[in-house]
Amino acid sequence: MDSEKKILAKYQSYFEKIDQEVEKALTSRVSLIEEIGGHTLLGGGKRLRPLFFILSCELCGFHDEILYRLSTIFEYIHTASLLHDDVLDNANIRRKKPSANHLWGNHAAVLEGDFLYSKSFCVAVEAGNVSFLKLITNTTTQMAEGQILELLHTNDWNMNRDMYLDIINAKTAVLISAACAAGGILSSADPKEIEALQKFGHLVGMAFQIMDDLLDYTSDQAVFGKPVGKDIREGKITLPLIYALEGMSDEEKKLIQELFEQREPSNEEYQDLIDLVRRNGVLQKVQSDAQKYVDEAALCLDGFPDSPARENFLELNRFIIERHY
Repeated sequence: MDSEKKILAKYQSYFEKIDQEVEKALTSRVSLIEEIGGHTLLGGGKRLRPLFFILSCELCGFHDEILYRLSTIFEYIHTASLLHDDVLDNANIRRKKPSANHLWGNHAAVLEGDFLYSKSFCVAVEAGNVSFLKLITNTTTQMAEGQILELLHTNDWNMNRDMYLDIINAKTAVLISAACAAGGILSSADPKEIEALQKFGHLVGMAFQIMDDLLDYTSDQAVFGKPVGKDIREGKITLPLIYALEGMSDEEKKLIQELFEQREPSNEEYQDLIDLVRRNGVLQKVQSDAQKYVDEAALCLDGFPDSPARENFLELNRFIIERHY
């Protein structure tokens, strides 16, 4: 068993309880909703977001019996965003199996995502905590803004690092940040502790998405669970390509831009661009950026006493930079 699988295996008991609650709450009088939900939610995904939520609750002393049910909120929101993403991207594969939109069509996939968002709000209300509910609603609002920002910058060859970071913060980091802060909110922790957890989650989320975008250029489809080079084929200019373009002459950039704007490139041309990104230290620079976020995230937990939950947080933080899928 490789180191990544060992780390995740350590939390198997958490994942089993999360999965039980995910399946239990996935009920509807419309059978198609349960069918699509079962395909999309069950038997796939790392469950990192609900795990971060549970660990934050443990760290802050929130042990209510509703804990695992509330953890499903973060998996439902994440999955809803993926369902909508796959429709926007016309994706055929998700989590190593056919995507929902590929099997049931775009209309059903979009509506399933809407159902999961609604279900997450229903579960959030059960906590009876207005601050927690506000956190969840603000998070989904920012995520929608992030998806639209990404849409606006599709095939935008003027994309720069700051614009990219703004998008991944809204699309990815805000949900992980919310999952980490939520335990502090539910336990009525000191505001400084809640702020530290929120910042920790933000930094972890930024590192996670940067690594995800790096793996899009380096991983293997069988391991990664989706086609390598998927981002550029969808017109997404992510950090590896941004750094590669920065190292090119204006003439080289113009040639590449014209090639991709005038027609659909061949598989060989896509592969040439992927190979170009893999050269000249670009990938090392991207990984270095992710490492800086991970290092800064670890410092956010300095104010918390040593405990198993704190050590688990730090271990998962390190996992972000080491993973290959």
